[in-house]
Amino acid sequence: MFKTIITLVRGSAERAAERLADDNALLVLDQQIRDAARSVEQARRALALAMAGDAQEQQRHNSACTEITDLEARIVAAIAGGNEVLAQEGAEAVAALENERDASAAAHSLFASEIERLRHHLRQSEERLSALDRGRRIARASEAVRDLRKGRIETAGPCRSTLGEAEQTLARLRQQQQQAQAAADALDTLDVATSPRTAAEKLAARGFGPRLKASAEDVLARLRARTSAQPA
Repeated sequence: MFKTIITLVRGSAERAAERLADDNALLVLDQQIRDAARSVEQARRALALAMAGDAQEQQRHNSACTEITDLEARIVAAIAGGNEVLAQEGAEAVAALENERDASAAAHSLFASEIERLRHHLRQSEERLSALDRGRRIARASEAVRDLRKGRIETAGPCRSTLGEAEQTLARLRQQQQQAQAAADALDTLDVATSPRTAAEKLAARGFGPRLKASAEDVLARLRARTSAQPA
C-alpha cells in the first residue's frame, strides 16, 4: 500500500511537471533558443580567433622566407669575400629562420584544418538556429490563433472583453472622431469665408486692385515683355 501511495505521488508530480512544461513551452523554447544563440556566437568567436592565429602564422612564415633569402645572398657574398666567420654566423641565423619557417608552416596546416572544421560546424549550427527561430515564430502565431479561438468560444469573464465588445467600442470611437472632424471642417470653412484675406482675393479676382497670387497669365505676360525688350 505504501509503495502504491509513493507511486501515485511520483506519478502526480511527473504529470504536474509535464503540464507545467506544456503550459510554458514557448517560454522554455525562447530560453533554449537564446542559449543556442549564445553557443553559436561563441563558435563565431572561436573561428575568428583561429583565423587570426592562422594569419599571424602565415605572416611569420612569409617574414622568415624573406629574411632567409636576404641572408643567403649575404652569406654567399661573405664566402666569396673569404670571411668564414660572418658566413658561419649567417648560416646559423638561416638555420634558426628555417626552423621557424617550418614551424609556422606546420601551424598553418593545423589552423587550416581546424578552421575548416569550425566553419562546417558553424554553418550547421546557424542553419539549425534559423530553423528553430522560424519554428518559434510559427508556433507563436499558432498559439495566438488558438488563444483567439478559445476566446471566441469560451464565455468571457468579468475582466475579459470579447471581440464584439471591442468592435462596438471601435465603432463608437470612429463615430466620435467623424463628428469631431466634421465640426472642425465646418469651423475652418467659416473662418475662411469670413477672413479679410478671402475678401481681398475675391476683389482681386474681379479686377479691383492688384492680384494677390501669381497666375499663368502673369508669367506669360512677363516673359513676353522680356522677350520683346531684348535686342534683335
